[in-house]
Amino acid sequence: MSSEIQEIKKIILNRLSDNFKVAKVEFEGPEIVIYTKNPAIIKENGNTIRDLAKDMRKRIIIRSDKSVLMDPDDTIQKINEIVPEDAKITDITFDDVTCEVLIESRKPGLVIGKYGVTSREIVKQTGWAPKILRSPPIASDSIQRIRKTLRKNTKERKKFLQRLGKQIHRPALLDNDWVRLTSLGGFREVGRSCLYLQTPNSKVILDCGVNVAGSDDKTSFPYLNVPEFSLDNLDAVIITHAHLDHSGFVPYLYHYGYDGPTYCTKPTRDMMTLLQIDHLDISHRENDPLPFNIKDVKETINKTIPLEYGEVTDISPDMKLTLHNAGHIIGSAMAHLHIGDGQHNFVYTGDFKNEKSRLLEPVVTKFPRIESLVMESTYGGHEDVSPTRNSAEKELIKSIYKTLNRGGKILIPVFAVGRAQEIMIVLEEYIKHGILDEVPVYIDGMIWEATAIHTAHPEYLSKDLREQIFHVGKNPFISDVFHKVGNMDKRREIIEGEPAIILSTSGMLTGGNSVEYFKELCEDEKNTIIFVGYQSEGSLGNKIQKGWKEVPLTKDGKTNLYHINMEVTTLEGFSGHSDRKQLMDYVKRLSPKPEKILVCHGDNYKSLDLASSIYRSYKIETKTPMDLETTRLQ
Repeated sequence: MSSEIQEIKKIILNRLSDNFKVAKVEFEGPEIVIYTKNPAIIKENGNTIRDLAKDMRKRIIIRSDKSVLMDPDDTIQKINEIVPEDAKITDITFDDVTCEVLIESRKPGLVIGKYGVTSREIVKQTGWAPKILRSPPIASDSIQRIRKTLRKNTKERKKFLQRLGKQIHRPALLDNDWVRLTSLGGFREVGRSCLYLQTPNSKVILDCGVNVAGSDDKTSFPYLNVPEFSLDNLDAVIITHAHLDHSGFVPYLYHYGYDGPTYCTKPTRDMMTLLQIDHLDISHRENDPLPFNIKDVKETINKTIPLEYGEVTDISPDMKLTLHNAGHIIGSAMAHLHIGDGQHNFVYTGDFKNEKSRLLEPVVTKFPRIESLVMESTYGGHEDVSPTRNSAEKELIKSIYKTLNRGGKILIPVFAVGRAQEIMIVLEEYIKHGILDEVPVYIDGMIWEATAIHTAHPEYLSKDLREQIFHVGKNPFISDVFHKVGNMDKRREIIEGEPAIILSTSGMLTGGNSVEYFKELCEDEKNTIIFVGYQSEGSLGNKIQKGWKEVPLTKDGKTNLYHINMEVTTLEGFSGHSDRKQLMDYVKRLSPKPEKILVCHGDNYKSLDLASSIYRSYKIETKTPMDLETTRLQ
């Protein structure tokens, strides 16, 4: 046993009474786990453990020792006696490695009970520590795959966490007299975001994405071949959100030998797994293989440590990580790193939205301390001013209303994560209140699976949505107006049927089912296509936006010329990114103000424009590094 864990155990034993009957104390990743032979003590001494964790500035949890666990069959019977039937338990499984009972429920709040009273009663009567999971109202293949992978590898995961715990809690050998940041991707460009943060004691990667529009390895992947970067010395990977330009290259790290943790929120873990697997599938279909495989995605799942917003976590001897809501997509986070004993505080925004939406709360603006900030500039040019979300909604409904009145169909090519769910909420609201006729809304492509993941994590949605789901009892995502499309026959039926609204991927018409719908609908002037997201240069969506009247497309192995007679509408205002005004307002509202701001995630002009405007307006030092440039922060 290391001297660190011996010292920590000594402190714990001195603070806890003999009633705790401590069997052992172990590191499990960033947590210290106390195993007790008296399960009743867990129910009765929550404040004692909280005070101890606060004083030691560590995450401490308490579990029963194996010797006092009830038989699993008896435990299931006891849980069903303790938990009210309204909780709708769907599955109970056991992890005898961590001494946890995994309870899946439609209403997990009832398994927890008011102030945790029900879950503590389970511990007291069975010894097993309940790990309570939500059964999504829409079945999710991704979530089931993740849970199955974790159950299958529980022994290996515990060994990993024990080893990681020793690494995190090792003593800092050097003085923290500098902090520096190297941009490995995503600076003065959009795509392959990757930041490398170093101190004398720690090495951390923030985001590790791909540029899906890149033409080759040099433009698609981060610059991981810099001399100072080594997978062997890497302490942690932090992922701000699931989009591939931020998370798509993480499995590569594991493929080539990384054996450490990836930190993110639970929705980010679930969503990035979905997107990484889909990325692999597309690359195989297009005969353009990626430098990793499905085994590496599973390894990413096993090595991911999910964190809640606001949860302070040690990730290395001299770094504490806290994730805060970024308002971009579900689970998106800003990463706050407390370095050394407070010598430097660093915040990386990732992508963020400085405006409340129907789906999410706006980005967090208050932090304990900030010395340096890295922020995105996707829409940082002075001309990048979007209409309000409210006005964008009204334009959307007006366009749909007009099309339905003339007997047409509406095709909305949409990104599966975030934008699709925002549009779904708007449509459900207006149909529910009778403003739009109750026509079917068809959901095609990956959107349905992404929506299922949203339903599994309602606690990450906006306050209004949470209120509607938890207290009113109505989840807009499972409304009768939405219909899942699962096969070609259904698509043919939709195309030949009555007026309807179709949400389908891909959002730029670069492939997927939206292109197939477009081929069938574009030549009828009664129909409308509505773009609600960015259309990259050269994409089919971009060509249609520019007014092309004819486009060549392949059907049944033959190239045909399609005439665009349908109405074409583009709506700004639904973006998950902040526009220029919101970016400037974010810096204005930041508390406290950072001493230095580095600008990333925007093309050359927009990054420079935003940085110079921030300096002129707020007199904060700004910088727009190039990829491969290193900046000393302290």
